[in-house]
Formats: sequence, C-alpha cells, structure tokens
Amino acid sequence: LINSYGPTETVITSVVQDCAAYLQGDLPLPAQMPIGRPLAGRHCHVLDANLSLTPPGVPGELYIGGPLLARGYMGRAGLSSERFVADPFDDAGGRLYRTGDLARWNSAGQLEYLGRTDHQVKIRGFRIELGEIEARLLALPDVSAAVVVALAAPGGSQMLAAYVAGAPGAAPDAQELRAVLAAQLPDYMVPSSLTVLDALPLNANGKIDRKALPAPDWDAGQRYEAPQGAAEQALAAIWSEVLDLERISRHDNFFERGGHSLTVMKLAAELRQRHGVSIPLRTVFESPTIAALAAIPALQGLNGSANGDLAAIDALLAELES
Repeated sequence: LINSYGPTETVITSVVQDCAAYLQGDLPLPAQMPIGRPLAGRHCHVLDANLSLTPPGVPGELYIGGPLLARGYMGRAGLSSERFVADPFDDAGGRLYRTGDLARWNSAGQLEYLGRTDHQVKIRGFRIELGEIEARLLALPDVSAAVVVALAAPGGSQMLAAYVAGAPGAAPDAQELRAVLAAQLPDYMVPSSLTVLDALPLNANGKIDRKALPAPDWDAGQRYEAPQGAAEQALAAIWSEVLDLERISRHDNFFERGGHSLTVMKLAAELRQRHGVSIPLRTVFESPTIAALAAIPALQGLNGSANGDLAAIDALLAELES
C-alpha cells in the first residue's frame, strides 16, 4: 500500500510513503499517515510567508521543485507567474511550484499533509491554520474524522467551530475533546464549539462538505452560573450588549464567547459611560471572566442599577427554567 501525493503541475506523483511497515506492525500506526518523502527529480520545501524554511513540526506552504515541473499554464501567463516562482535556494535559477497545500516535516523527515492554505483564518488578530487543529483532533484515538471552520457568532465575531465523527465503537465527548485541545494549543486556537456527528457530510468528490455542516450551538456544554452581586450583574449587562448574547455566565471567557480587541474597547467605554470607571484594556485580557473582572478593586464598587436588576431577573428566570 502506497500513500502518494502530487499535483498535476509537478507531473502527478511527487511524494510517496510506503505504508507496509505500518500495516505489518513494524511501526506503530500513526493517527495521521504521512505523505512521505520526495521522489527522484523533485525536491520539497515547507516555507512560511517570507519564503523561509520552517523547522520540523511547524506548518507552512508546500513548494515543489526540480526538472520535472510543468512549464506553466497554457495561455495563462499571470497564473503561471503566480504559481511557478523562482527557487530562492537554487543558484542555478530553478523554479518552485506553490501547491497551496499546508504541510510540515515530522521528526522522521517525512511530510505530513495538513490541508489547504486557503483554510487559514484570523481569529482575535492571530492567524490560524485550521489544518493544525484538525490534525490534533485526528490524533485522538476516539476521532475518525474532523473538520474545523470559522463562522460568524452572535455579535458578528469570527469563532472556531469543530466537528468530529467518532471512531468505530467510540463515543467522543465534546467537552473532553475541548479540554484536550486546551492543554495542547493556545486559547485562541481552541474551538468555541465542538459538535460530535455520526459522520461528516461529504460532497460528490468524497471530500468534507463544509457548507453542509449543521450550525453550531455556541452555548452547548457551557456551564452556566448566574452572576453574583451588583458588580458581576453590571458587568454581565454590558457583556450581553457588546457580545450580543442573551445569557452570560460568571465564568464565561470573554474571548471564547466572541470578544476581541474592538469589543474590549467597547466594554471599557461602556464602563466609563455607565459607571464612571476606567480600566486599562489589558485588564480584560488578564481577567477575561466576569468573576475575575469583578474582583478587581476598581470594579468592586459597581452598582448594577437598572441594568443590574434586569440581569438579576434574567438570572432568576434562567435558574427557574433549569
């Protein structure tokens, strides 16, 4: 069994991985099968946005070079110059083909395919490779398929939503999967929603159909605890408006619920306008929950006023409903 990879522009197969050692049990079966090493007549580079080599384990765009590259696209000079670029590592004037694929070298010197570079997104000012998160999910034994997308959440912010299908006989728990990701990734890369499906939807080509994924439930699995005291209730009323959410738990993370640098500024402005309290913007980043923020001395004297009363009523109704 051979795992092969290669775009048509590089004369089809460019990289191969012989899977025999994995199938025979000589090597442990990896969660994600590598695509292998370049064949003769090709060489591969994993480069960042500055065309610098990325170290092993770090994702980048896969570039393929060598004498077997196509000359270009017939009658499409502009596209040819965009996809076929000068090889910065070849003094003889060679060329590289930009595959548009996201990959990385592993510790064994094999290439691992992570997805398409057009699936890069920006969340809270950080550029994120969705394939990196998908690879982490696929490495978990209870997961057989995974996809991560960026969607508009309440308030208009872009948030990450993950979808997984369980391995045969497994029953993945969404909150446990998020906890595993939280231990491995920066907080801005942890999906705000994780949905477990029987199977991921596929299109006619057998690829995951992102447009057919169900809408995420951003509140699913969120442990709700009503804001306590006038300060927390006042903060909850402001959070509810700037994040466009009906209900805020005192332990909700401002950024996991859709907050970003602009909404932090709106939050600070509302605090000044309603309560005459000014806080440094970094305070919200350092104390991103209502409980933590309300414990700051400058905010402990907040009076919920009418908004606080409404928040208290909402909290009481929610408690009665549950």
